[in-house]
Formats: sequence, C-alpha cells, structure tokens
Amino acid sequence: MLVLVAPGQGAQTPGFLTPWLELPGAADRLGAWSDAIGLDLAHYGTQADADAIRDTAVAQPLLVAAGILSAAALGDISPGAVAGHSVGEITAAAYAGVLDDTAALTLVRKRGLAMAEAAAITETGMSALLGGDPEVSVAHLEKLGLTPANINGAGQIVAAGTMEQLAALNEDKPEGVRKVVPLKVAGAFHTHHMGPAVEKLAEAAKELVPADPKLTYVSNKDGRAVATGAEVLERLVGQVANPVRWDLCMETFKELGVTALIEVCPGGTLTGLAKRALPGVKTLALKTPDDLDAARELIAEHA
Repeated sequence: MLVLVAPGQGAQTPGFLTPWLELPGAADRLGAWSDAIGLDLAHYGTQADADAIRDTAVAQPLLVAAGILSAAALGDISPGAVAGHSVGEITAAAYAGVLDDTAALTLVRKRGLAMAEAAAITETGMSALLGGDPEVSVAHLEKLGLTPANINGAGQIVAAGTMEQLAALNEDKPEGVRKVVPLKVAGAFHTHHMGPAVEKLAEAAKELVPADPKLTYVSNKDGRAVATGAEVLERLVGQVANPVRWDLCMETFKELGVTALIEVCPGGTLTGLAKRALPGVKTLALKTPDDLDAARELIAEHA
C-alpha cells in the first residue's frame, strides 16, 4: 500500500524548482499559477536566494506548487492515502481533489501572507529537538512557555515560541535531548501566535467550494482520515495555530498497511522520519526529475 506525502516549510532550497520546469508543460502551469496569485513562482523557485525563499509568504506557495508539479509528473496513480506536513496539507488536499490547483495556490498564498503578518507582531521562531523522551520534552517545553508545535515521531519534536524562550531552551535542554537546531522559518507556526492568521484564513476559506476527497486523506491534526471536503477545509484553517501531529499520521499509515511512501518535491524530511518510525517501509523522496523512474517502479510494486 502506497502513501503519498508532502513536506512543510523549511524544505525549500535555492534553485530547487529549476530541473522540474524542464518537464513538458511545467513552466506553463507555473506561469498560470503565478498570474493567478500575483507571485513569480518561477523566479523564486529558480533564481532567488535562501533569504528570499525563507519569507513565509513566498515559501508556502512555492512548496505547494512544487508538490503539485512533482506529483503530476508521476502520472495517473491512486495511492492508498495522502497526507501533508503543515502547509503540505494543502498540497495533499489538491492531490486528493478537495481543491483544484488554482484554488489550492490561491489559498496557500493567502495563508502565507496572513502567517507572515502574524509572525511580524512578535519576534518568534522554531527549533527542532533531537533525541530525548517525548513526554519529558513536552513537559519541559511547557515549563519554558514554549509550544510543542510539531510532534514528528522518530524522537523529533519542534518547539515554537519567542526568541527569548528559544534562547532559554538552548541553555536548558530537556533531559536526553542531544541537540537543539534552529529552523529556517520566520515565526512560531502552529501556536497561539498565529491566531490572527486563522481569522484571515477562515474568511478566505468561505470563498472556496471544496469537494470530498477522492483518496484517503489523513489529517495532521490527529492522524485521522477525513471523509468530507468541508472538514478538510475547516482543518486546514485551524491547523495554522494548532500543533502538527505527524507521529499520529505515521501511526495511521501503519494501521492502513503502508508498504511504501513517496514524498513529493522537495522531498527528504518526511522520508527521513519514515525510515526511523516505519521500519520495513520502502521510502523515496522526489528531489529532482531524475527520481521519477525509481518512483514509478516503486508505485508499480506497491499500487
């Protein structure tokens, strides 16, 4: 059983879209999306530097566009389930048919702008904790006033809060945590700091007419499969200010009988987690079009 997953913010790197735009029709699709949302996706995906694509308002639509392009390049497939980490949930929603591509890009553009605006109110950030016991780490973070914004499984938790709180975490790590790594994001996403963004996204969502998912759509709110488009959209709005439970998504994949997992472009983060949390499951990350043949072979074996 094959699962298709989409990464979240921080996975982008300068120039990562360049080889994908050589695929037939890709540049035209990206151009149409750019016109629709008022953002030059080709420029940011091929020429912009790391600081430019770290901007939340740029990074989020760029990631969703890359995910949709790379998934389409796999051909007409029907994975057993789809899921996304953070903003990757919008990619997954598009792939599952809940939103059409232009609606997904329009929503994520508004999401990125709203979250960037919310992040500008207070200087905040996120850091990954490597190692340690999750229960011990979560209790420690809450003591420091931080939010466990991503509980990713495989021993990884991401803390979010003010820069002062994150500095205190560097000086006072939870017992068993080997390292605290600052993430390349511009705010404390999936925390109460994103409250203003939720309100704006809720208004944007009112303009959309979601369809029910054509594939099993696993939500990162609680790892539960969601059956209606209306609920998917409601969860896409709320997750901006609520923790991502990727650990529960992977538990659901296990229950569904996953045997292979493909992560769309820019892949790497979620396949890394799966290798540790889902032993025996074959994984593949779509980094460039050179990975497509291997992905198609994997799909043929596990469809």
